[in-house]
Amino acid sequence: MSLTSHLQELKKKHDTLSDAVEKEQRSPGSDDLEVSRLKKEKLHLKETITRLTSV
Repeated sequence: MSLTSHLQELKKKHDTLSDAVEKEQRSPGSDDLEVSRLKKEKLHLKETITRLTSV
C-alpha cells in the first residue's frame, strides 16, 4: 500500500468517526463513554495523519 493510499484510507476512517461522534451526540440517551472512545480514536487517527504528512 502506498503512502498516499494509506493516508486516504486514514482520512476516510477519520471522516467516518466524525459522523459517528455527531450521530451519537445527537441521539437521546447518548453514551458518554462511547462518545469519548470515538473521539480518542479520531484524535489518534488525526495524529497519525499529521505525523505521516510531515515526513
